[in-house]
Amino acid sequence: MDHAALSALLNQLVSHWESEVVEFKRGKDGFPSSDLGKYVAALANEANLRGRERAWLVFGVDDKTRVIVGTSYKENPAHLQADKNSILNGTGSFTVREIHVLNHADGRVVLFEIPAAPRGMPINWNGHYYGRAGESLVALGQDKLDEIRAQTLATDWTAQLVEGASIADLDAEALKVARQRFAAKHANRFNAEDIAGWNDGAFLDRAKLTQNGAITRAALLLLGRPESVWRLSPHPAEITWKLEGEERAYEHFAPPFLLATSQIFSRIRNIQMRLLPENELLAHEVSKYDQRVVLEALHNCIAHQDYARSARIVVTERLDRLVLENEGTFFEGQPDDYVLGDRVPRRYRNPFLINAMTELNMIDHMGYGIQDIYRRQRERFLPLPDYDLTEPEVVRLTIHGRVVDEAYSQLLMQQTGLPLADVLALDRVQKHLPITDDAVRHLKQARLIEGRKPNFFISARVADATSQKAQYIKSRAFDDYHYEEMVVGYLREFGHASRKELDDLLRKKLSDVLNETQKTHKIGNLLSALRRRGRIRNFGSNASPEWRLVE
Repeated sequence: MDHAALSALLNQLVSHWESEVVEFKRGKDGFPSSDLGKYVAALANEANLRGRERAWLVFGVDDKTRVIVGTSYKENPAHLQADKNSILNGTGSFTVREIHVLNHADGRVVLFEIPAAPRGMPINWNGHYYGRAGESLVALGQDKLDEIRAQTLATDWTAQLVEGASIADLDAEALKVARQRFAAKHANRFNAEDIAGWNDGAFLDRAKLTQNGAITRAALLLLGRPESVWRLSPHPAEITWKLEGEERAYEHFAPPFLLATSQIFSRIRNIQMRLLPENELLAHEVSKYDQRVVLEALHNCIAHQDYARSARIVVTERLDRLVLENEGTFFEGQPDDYVLGDRVPRRYRNPFLINAMTELNMIDHMGYGIQDIYRRQRERFLPLPDYDLTEPEVVRLTIHGRVVDEAYSQLLMQQTGLPLADVLALDRVQKHLPITDDAVRHLKQARLIEGRKPNFFISARVADATSQKAQYIKSRAFDDYHYEEMVVGYLREFGHASRKELDDLLRKKLSDVLNETQKTHKIGNLLSALRRRGRIRNFGSNASPEWRLVE
């Protein structure tokens, strides 16, 4: 928000008496991080219960008089932003959306923008749930806790209890790994020896995989023995990996999905690639696929699959890419909302499963997982992933395993500080995908692209920096005058020409950014322009033209 918008927001918050979704504090520099975490959790929970999108914690305003008094709280921006990670560590999966600083005429004000707790997911701070009672910070009452949890429990396929299932239906190795992951996730809350001492029932309840000891579908998906999958019938709990190309193969993977995703990654052919930066002797060696990128994408498929549609997750490996498919629409917003923005999802298709996967450190349910996939792929100088939502009820994610345009990779190696928005736009240019008019103007002003809509290509500046001058000359279009003089010169030399002969003359000279149909139209327009100016004439027919110079 800009200064005017923040000022208007502050006036609006101050003008209304403090409610359960707004808290004012003087915010002295020594405000304890533990108290900050408690207030964030409480305000997030109350915003959920009241159907609000966000809540606010405001430092620099007296909570009794509503007078702006200013605050010296963490004037170093880096220290202020560190609060995000501190809150995330204490909640395990949740933090503020943004921290705004307003330099008001009456003093500095800091506004913590807190998203509402997602439906069905109350927020805790170090294992304890908090809420508000008027102006007071209190423990979240059991009635409120049950109200939040019940928001999706009845409709969440993964939260349903599995009749007749017991701990004996869970895989011993998966249980062991789950404890290790839980201990790593909550190292600041629990001692590893204490976790090891919990019996299986206590651990599963704490990890949000069971309900009061009863086995849920989520528990069977993540930790279930393959022999127990029949209990989920007729829903196929399965991930299929298939290899397409000159060689063909496939394999089906059943639960426990906690272990299956690493097994699937081991099937993928993952060679090392060498990318050579301009004017350097040492190449960058990168794996074809980054393990964290692939596992994050696989875990997202598991978390967001619409299991009620009775379909499997499919991972297709081709020579140059991986395509991951899961059933169900992209549930909350659009992929770009999470790549470029700081969006926090408010709803989930499978909140019970997502809670459990978060506890086992498999996913991040703040929406940062997609950002991480794009960031890591960018750091490897490879094309960014592509989401395809064109088929109803299916989400496809393509992870590229080869260089599409060498100039793009060279640019990322040389200009590591490019904003992500620019990298996304340049990635679309290299893939010959459309970009917005605003992006076109910005990239042209930065001299990163050239050409005319929709045929943009690497600019001369980038081509020079990346030793792509020859490709640039092939891509750049000459003036029409150049091509017209080629036609006139040919006719002067040979006397006449058919359309095919003129096509053969010009087609290879035209810009590589034009496809074959566009090249045909281009040549036709050039001949029409010469004819209108009286320089050439068709002495044949429309079907069999014979072009000659007009003396």
